[in-house]
This record gives sequence, structure tokens and C-alpha cells, in this order.
Amino acid sequence: MACRSGCCCGSGPINEDNARFLLLALFIIFYLLCGAAVFSALEQPKEREAKERWTQRFEHFSQSYNLSKKDLNNFLRNYEEANVAGIRVDTVRPRWDFTGAFYFVGTVVSTIGFGMTTPATIGGKVFLMFYGLLGCAATILFFNLFLERVITVIAVVLKSCHERRHNKAMRPPNGQRVSRGNRAGGAGGSGGGKKQDLAGWKPSVYCVMLILGGAAILVSCCASLMYSAAEGWGYLDSLYFCFVAFSTIGFGDMVSSQRVVYEGHATAAYRLGNFFFILTGVCCIYSLFNVISIVIKQVLNWLLRSLEAPCRCCFPSRGDHPHRRPRRNVVAPGHLRARRDPSIETDAINESETDTGRRMSGEMISMRDFLAANKVNLAIMQKQLSEMAIGHPRQSSSSSRQNGFSGGVGALGIMNNRLAETSVDR
Repeated sequence: MACRSGCCCGSGPINEDNARFLLLALFIIFYLLCGAAVFSALEQPKEREAKERWTQRFEHFSQSYNLSKKDLNNFLRNYEEANVAGIRVDTVRPRWDFTGAFYFVGTVVSTIGFGMTTPATIGGKVFLMFYGLLGCAATILFFNLFLERVITVIAVVLKSCHERRHNKAMRPPNGQRVSRGNRAGGAGGSGGGKKQDLAGWKPSVYCVMLILGGAAILVSCCASLMYSAAEGWGYLDSLYFCFVAFSTIGFGDMVSSQRVVYEGHATAAYRLGNFFFILTGVCCIYSLFNVISIVIKQVLNWLLRSLEAPCRCCFPSRGDHPHRRPRRNVVAPGHLRARRDPSIETDAINESETDTGRRMSGEMISMRDFLAANKVNLAIMQKQLSEMAIGHPRQSSSSSRQNGFSGGVGALGIMNNRLAETSVDR
């Protein structure tokens, strides 16, 4: 299905990137259909019950107060208009004072968009379009830079642990102490191998995903405790709100920090804690989503490799073909993955790796294939624009190519470049 140079048994050549894109599109469509079926089965009975209950209450109210249904519907429409403007039955904080407006612009630039506050004037709507364009772009850049620093810290910690395990493995058995002569004699042989092993090591993408997932869960659990105490929500409802807010879905059915005063709680401290948890949670979930997308692409590459197996008309034998490129960017099966540790890297290949194959640190997604498929080297363009903005050119990062990393675009490129720097600096 996804032969690199085409297949004589199919309708025509299919590029691997296009095949991956189509496979991902089919997966998303199937995922949407499954989600719609599940939510329809769970929520539709509740919707019917609420609709029947409202019909009964509407009839009872109109008969009790001798009101026509038309007049009552007009009154309810007026209330809906007031509700859009921020008017509620219960007393809530002002929507358009400075603190309320600051909360609103925070939901705009973070792309959460709860929907409980929206501009009603023409000037406000026009200003929002220009304000959100710059604000959302700047916030996405902030999330990318946050991801860069998180990956740096995780890479340094994981590499320190790897160095400790490596040093323990290099110790002589039975606790024997090595003499100075032997230590000096072995420094030339083992030292070079040790440095080479540590230089070729990259953090496992699964370790990074688990650490980011644990951080997101910890932030959500702590924030849920605060919301349960301050807002009076159940703990599960608070967890639901945390995921909706931190993932920037922002339904608006539950919104925090909307009361004027929180009795028994320091209102200013709660509003500050709400801002801190939302900011931290959004950054953690954004970083986690980027790492999960890497794993999803690994799975897609593995599926493409599985789909190519039945196509033997081009290469009938299972042996290596002289014109067949070695497969990269795949999740190897269990019996082949025993000695591999998948890491966050791209497909930049140097001369030393073309003969001996890729390092045993595993294989990851390819920004190189993406750039080649689109015939535009976005990474070089991004580097040139960055140099022009700074005012002086950067030195070429030859070490990144030696370590199997390549400069990418966006969050994936940030992770690749930062991991390459940490593997060289330490």
C-alpha cells in the first residue's frame, strides 16, 4: 500500500508520507464515529429526560400564573439575551471590569474560550479578531519554549540516571579496586567507548511521556482539591473541569473563579491559585500532547510496515534487495525491540550510520521525510529567519547531526534540538 517508490500491483505510487496522512485521517474518522456512538448512548437518555421535565414545568408554570405560552417564550428569549451578556440569576463577579476583562483575555490567548463572556459590541468583536491573532500566536510560542525547557530538564535528569547505571556497570566485579597503572592503561580503550556510548544515548520517548503524564495528573489532582473546596464541586467534576480547561477545550459548562466573594476562603489567594494552576496545567498538557503525537506516528509507521508485508510483487523474497532502502521510523516488533530503547530523535543520517545502521537507541519520527515530501526546507527557512531577527548568524550545529538529531519546525524541532544539545553538553 505504501511502497516508497510505488507498487506495480496498485493503482499507482503512494508516497509514504501521504499514506501516513491517509491512515491518520481514517483513524481520526473512525475515532470520531466511536466517540459519537459512546456519547450518544450515554447522554441522549439524560437529554430526553431533561426535555420532558422542562416541558412539564413550562406547562405547570403557564397554567399556575395564567400566562400564555407565547408571552412566556418571549420572556425566556429576553433572559437568554441577558445571559449572553453575562447576567445570571445568582450574583456573579462583573464580567467587564478590569479583573473580569483580564480573565477573558486570558481565555482568549490560551485558546480555552469558556464562552461565559463574549464581546457584545461591534468594536469589541473587531478588536478581538486582531487581538486574538497576535495573542494566540505569542502564547503558542510560549508553550513551545516551555516545552523546550521541560524537555531539557527531563533529558538532564534521565541522562544523569543513565550515567550512574553506566558507571555501576563499568565497575570491576567483587568490589576490586583498579590500580593506577591499569586505570591509565584502560583509559584509552574504555574511556573512548564510554564517551561514545554516552554520546549516542538519547532519552526514551516513553519515559518522557510517563513523566509528563505524571506531572499533568499531579497538577490536576492538586487543582481539583482546590476547586472542590472553593467552588463546592464534586472531586470528579473538578477533575473533569481541569481536563477541559488544561486541554483548552473549554466547554464553559463549569467555570472557576466567577463569584464575587468566596466565603471562608481568601478570594485573592484563590484567584491567584486558579491562574497558576490553569497556566501550569495548560503547559503540561500541551507538552504531553506533543509527545503522544510522536508515539502515534510511531504506531502509524508500524502499521504502514505491516501493510507493506503482503505486497511481494515488487520484492518477492524477504531478503534485502540491493535497491531497497532500509526501513526507518518504525516501532519494531517485540522480538526485535528487546535491545532497543526508542528515543526522541529524527531521521538525520550521517555517513557513519549509513554503513552500520542506526544506533541501538531506537527510531523515532522523521521531520526530514516531512520536509522532503513538501519540497520545502522549512527548518533552514526558520533558522535563517531566526538569524536575521537576532542579528548574527548561529554556528552550524554539526554535533546535532552527529547525534542523530535534526532541526525541525515547531515543538518537535524544539525537542529534537534541545535533546541534541543536552546529549552533547553533558
